[in-house]
Amino acid sequence: MQNKEKRYFLIDGIRGAAIINMVLFHFLYDIFIVYERNPLWYDCMPIHIWQQIICWTFIFISGFVWTWGIKSNLQRGIFFNICGLVISIITVVLIPSEEIWFGILNFMGCAVLLMYPIKRTTDKIPPTFGVVMSFILFIIFKNIQNGYIGFGHLVLAVPKVLYSIKILTPIGFPFSGFYSSDFFPILPWMFLYLCGYFFNKIFESHNKWKKIATHKIPILSLVGKKTIWIYLLHQPISMLICNLLFR
Repeated sequence: MQNKEKRYFLIDGIRGAAIINMVLFHFLYDIFIVYERNPLWYDCMPIHIWQQIICWTFIFISGFVWTWGIKSNLQRGIFFNICGLVISIITVVLIPSEEIWFGILNFMGCAVLLMYPIKRTTDKIPPTFGVVMSFILFIIFKNIQNGYIGFGHLVLAVPKVLYSIKILTPIGFPFSGFYSSDFFPILPWMFLYLCGYFFNKIFESHNKWKKIATHKIPILSLVGKKTIWIYLLHQPISMLICNLLFR
């Protein structure tokens, strides 16, 4: 991800904190939602905010480190998509009530690959302007899957015909009746990914920031280097524990 001579362990630490929070969140989700110990748990605003912070962190950092992993991004993008497909198959077969279609792994896999054709254009955009505009677009498109774009009183309805074409679901136009317990379409999340990508360029221009980022966070920096494997393994372990507790 970074060159071997200088690894930015602080980034690993932030990612490590995010994956630990994700493991805890999914464990509680399994208890309260899948095993129905508190079906209203997920509707609580603090829980929603917690979940969003975890997702935002992963997506932002994935965009942030794209340039550092450019030599292996093609393989990484394909690998993420394969893992996402496997998770979809497993959930459909074993937990159909919590089936996942185009979850966060599929999104990040596609985002990694999408950067290749748009990189030449994004590299012409001033980084600060890129961060600001990407975040504004992220907010504007945040509710596109609900049929509109904008925020506050400034909203526009998206043509309904787009939501009748099933193949457009991963882009951000889910068809009627579509359900996924973990859905991260290209829109709006690609804009948050781009925020991370542009912010990396700002980061690289600040030597003081880079020096600070070389510092390790005990345990978290180590955990952050293994996030993909923790992600793939934590849910089966969580479900096994819940099954032993509540069977």
